[in-house]
Amino acid sequence: MRIRALAVLMLAALVAACAARTQQAGPAVAPPQWEKAAWVTADGVRLPLRSWLPQGEVRAVLLALHGMNDYSNFFDEPGKYLAAKGIASYAYDQRGFGAAPQPGIFSSAATMAADARAALELVAARHPGVPVYLLGESMGGAVAMLATAGEPPSDLRGVILSAPAVWSRQSMGWFQRAALWLAYQVAPGWKLTGEGLDIWPSDNIPMLRALAADPLVIKGTRVDAINGVVDLMDAAAVTAPRIRLPALVLYGAKDQVVPAAPVWAAVERLPGLGHDQRAAFYASGYHMLLRDLEARVVLDDVAAWMADPSAPLPSAADQAAKAELARLRG
Repeated sequence: MRIRALAVLMLAALVAACAARTQQAGPAVAPPQWEKAAWVTADGVRLPLRSWLPQGEVRAVLLALHGMNDYSNFFDEPGKYLAAKGIASYAYDQRGFGAAPQPGIFSSAATMAADARAALELVAARHPGVPVYLLGESMGGAVAMLATAGEPPSDLRGVILSAPAVWSRQSMGWFQRAALWLAYQVAPGWKLTGEGLDIWPSDNIPMLRALAADPLVIKGTRVDAINGVVDLMDAAAVTAPRIRLPALVLYGAKDQVVPAAPVWAAVERLPGLGHDQRAAFYASGYHMLLRDLEARVVLDDVAAWMADPSAPLPSAADQAAKAELARLRG
C-alpha cells in the first residue's frame, strides 16, 4: 500500500510538473504607473524598464519591444546609437521575460498587446508634443502589430516591425503543427533548447556570445511558451490589413528564424503598401537586424524613416524590397 501511495504521489508530481502554465492578467487595481527603472501595469505587475535619452533636444521617441526569450537589454546598442541622433528610446521586459515576474511563463497575445498600448501612453505622457513610434523585433513585432491594429493609440505616429514573428500555424508544415500539438498535450512543461539546429540569428558573434552568457536571456523554452508564441503569431499574421499607421517592415535575406514567405505575405496585406507603409530588405541581414554587424545601416534607415516616412531610405533597402516583391510576384 505504501508503495502504491508513493507511486500515486510521484505520478501526481510528474503531472503537476508537466501541466501547462500561463500568466493570467489580473483585474485592474490602479492606473499604470511610471517608475525610474520600471513601469507598473494596471493589474500591479512591475515590468523592468530601460531608457536611452539624448543629451539635447528630443526629436522623436521610440518604444522598443524585444523578441522571444530576450529582454529590454536587446536595445542597448541601438538605443545608444539613436540617442546620438536625438531619438529617445525605451524598452521594458515583457511579462515572463528578463527580470519580469515568472520568467519563462508566457502570458497571452491580448495581454502583451494591452501592455504595449499602456506603455505607449506612459511614454507619450513623458514627452508631450514629441512624435512617438513603436518598434518590435521578432516576437515584439507580432505584439506591435496587435497593439496598433484597428484604432491605435492617439499619440502614435508609426510602427517599425523588425523581422516580425508572423510564422503562423497556417504557414507551417503539417509535421511542425502536429509535433507542437502533441508536445503541448503530453509535456507542456518540457524545456527545449534548440541546440543542434545550426541556426544563426546574427553574424555578430561577440553579441551572440554575450547573450549566451547573460542569465536573464532564457536558454530553455517551455513547450507551453512555444505554443503561446505560436498563438501570438497566428493572431499577428491576420492583423496586417488592420494596420493603418505609417509602417516600416525590416527583413534580412539571411534570416534563419522567421521564414521569408509569411513575412512577405504580411507585407503584401498592408493596406497602405506603396504609400505610407513599406518594407526594407537587407541582402546581408540576419534575424537580429538591429544588432548585426551592419546594424548601423538599418538604424540609419529607421532614424531617417522616423524623420520623414515618405523619403527614400539612405541604404536603398526600400528599393531592394520592391524588387524582391516584384520577383516573388513573378
